[in-house]
Amino acid sequence: MIKYLVKKIAGWTLVIFLSTNIAYWLAALFLDPTSNYRERRPPLSEEQITQILQPLNLSPTVPLHERWWNWLTGIVLHWDWGRSPVGDAVNDQIAYRIFVSAQLLLLATILSVLVGVGLGIYTASRQYQKGDRFWQFVSIITMNLHVVVASLGVVAVALAINHATGKHVFYVTGAANPGVEGFFPKLLDIAQHLALPTISLLIVSYAGYHMLQRTLLLDNLGADYVRTARAKGLTRQQAIRKHALRTSIIPVTTSVAFSIPGIFTGAVMTEKIFAWRGMGDYFIQALGRNDIHGTVAVAAFGAFTTAIGAVLADIAIVIVDPRVRVN
Repeated sequence: MIKYLVKKIAGWTLVIFLSTNIAYWLAALFLDPTSNYRERRPPLSEEQITQILQPLNLSPTVPLHERWWNWLTGIVLHWDWGRSPVGDAVNDQIAYRIFVSAQLLLLATILSVLVGVGLGIYTASRQYQKGDRFWQFVSIITMNLHVVVASLGVVAVALAINHATGKHVFYVTGAANPGVEGFFPKLLDIAQHLALPTISLLIVSYAGYHMLQRTLLLDNLGADYVRTARAKGLTRQQAIRKHALRTSIIPVTTSVAFSIPGIFTGAVMTEKIFAWRGMGDYFIQALGRNDIHGTVAVAAFGAFTTAIGAVLADIAIVIVDPRVRVN
């Protein structure tokens, strides 16, 4: 198992390296850091702009391959992700933003999988019954619901609950309140802030797992090995639990890793709505000021979270399907 994990991690490390470098070249080709200074009043000369950007490794007067090499060696040797066109260190920005986004992405992904797979099993085992039809109807609506609309609806409900109770049951903005002391008070404070954006992402992301799990499970219920198990005396629920579920859950597990970028895309807008200073908010900020280094750091974060999801999915497949070899 250890050897298997090492191989997977090494493979995904190479993917992260290549995708991050490709992101750098694309960002350097399409983003223009000089535009942050050309519209200043009084205007700056080209020489003045070059003097500002050259120490930041962002001057277009330096060949792109040299800028790329300086950026890459800075990361490899010093873990320095560079600076923005206004001089801010990217490391300082992403140091706390990564944790803010990671907790949102991780919780939303786990809940989406659990709720989606659970509903898929429930509806497949009750095909064409009222429960199946009701949840299919709900999932079809949420699949076509934009995350902004879902977020606004969640905020409206949360404000109504706060008003009815006369307390701050839910916090609409921010990731935490300053000055909270103690482990459990901090945990409660984080949960109160985390609830609304997580629910918003859950609403728009669980349905894909629900529909996929339902379809795959129904396909496997008609397979020969399941019919044989039923003929030997197993009930429908026993056949699902002991045979069909194990086979049908493997493709769903595989899809988890590649759904993370989609959840991250939704988190970009969710963070803006709920005023979370995470990587999604930073991504919009970086694009707005043509920040090449900041944009690439966000791309690297997206690749890293995808790799984490893929490795965890591979581990889950090995656990679920004993036929998979881990040599």
